[in-house]
Amino acid sequence: MGLRAPLRPLLVKELREILGGRALWAMLLLLCPLIGYSFFQAAALYGEASSASSDSPVLAHGLSPLDGVLVPSFGAFYVAVTLLFPFVAIRALGGEKETGALRLLVQLPYRPSTLIAAKLMAVLGAWLLASIPALSALAIWLMLGGHADGFETLNLFLGHLLYGLLVGAIALFAMAISESAATAAIITLAFTIGSWVLDFTVAGRPGLLAWISLLSLTQTLHTFEQGLLSIGLVLGLAAAICGFAALAAVWLPPGVPFNAKLVRSVMCVLAMAIMLGAATRVRSSLDVTEDRRNSFSITDQQALARLGGPLVINVHLVPEDPRYVDLQRNVLSKLERAMPNVAVRLTGDRQTFAASAGDVAYGEIEYIYSARRETTRSTSPREVLPLIYGLANVELPSAVATDEYPGYPLTAKAEPALLWFFVVLPMLIAVAWWWTRRAPRINPRYVHQGGQP
Repeated sequence: MGLRAPLRPLLVKELREILGGRALWAMLLLLCPLIGYSFFQAAALYGEASSASSDSPVLAHGLSPLDGVLVPSFGAFYVAVTLLFPFVAIRALGGEKETGALRLLVQLPYRPSTLIAAKLMAVLGAWLLASIPALSALAIWLMLGGHADGFETLNLFLGHLLYGLLVGAIALFAMAISESAATAAIITLAFTIGSWVLDFTVAGRPGLLAWISLLSLTQTLHTFEQGLLSIGLVLGLAAAICGFAALAAVWLPPGVPFNAKLVRSVMCVLAMAIMLGAATRVRSSLDVTEDRRNSFSITDQQALARLGGPLVINVHLVPEDPRYVDLQRNVLSKLERAMPNVAVRLTGDRQTFAASAGDVAYGEIEYIYSARRETTRSTSPREVLPLIYGLANVELPSAVATDEYPGYPLTAKAEPALLWFFVVLPMLIAVAWWWTRRAPRINPRYVHQGGQP
């Protein structure tokens, strides 16, 4: 019966509910100066760097709009989604639960999963509306003559979209298990702000702490901001979104016994854990950056992909050592994406950085391939790659001339953008807010009748 009922009136009702609340429009008004000032500062700093590179072409090659403008501008959007968007998402369910309309809603010819899916679609619509200030910053950057690579930009947008949906799904679950919107907001913020606590306390630590740090929601955006499209990460985020939505559907009906909800919740958590575990095994990722910062040269990528044997790397460094950070960024992460079988062992993870000063072997990196071993202290791919080719007994690939990343310096006046973000866009939002307040509300009887008056 639930499958035969038309979905359009339900979706219209959910969208009007979330658009009729003050939380979304207040968030939009706050986003305007927040993103506007972040974009203005990023464009100004980018212009200063561009001016300094006018006499040095080498400096110009390092100017990337992704790092200089887009990531900072969308970073302000991320802060707002973390702190403010939970209140918007809670609106999709909070009003019905606090007023008792939920008991009427669950009597409609829809399954709880369908109701939650409709509410999640409304949350998606709210997120897309909230992204208008960030997208307008991108549009202004292009109008100023700035450059934005399509793949980089779409990948960054996808990361923020998945993060926003995850926050929305958590908010729906929090509201489903709570009796008030205030309690649901506290639970949701415990997830989002708790991720910041994990970032400051356990990120970069070895062992169990490294696994705990993966639970941070904010870590999911770092990969997209670096220009990497990780298939496993996308699948993991999709599994988490579906898992929290399923938990919300379990706790939505008010008349189901608590024990039954608890058993179904355990089953949902187990299913989500299995899907997340399977997603972590998917190591495929794509470097979508225009400057290929996350990859070796094309010839090296092809040569390393043909090395089918296992490569074991024993790193005698502690995680907080800057040399390990350079090695991870310049060599290890690229090798793991280029070669089919790479295992990295951090042998110095039980030491402290201060205690390692007296260790003679500290700083050595051992590479083992086909029972051959070589040790080096270099963290540069220019020295590491010939070493790996020597272990594999293959010739160095011949260098092929490729187009070097030109860099995109731009010195532009971004002051007119402040007029858009501080005056024009807020006025348009205020008008849209006033217009939605005039729209009539939709009651559950309208939905029950399939949208007929």
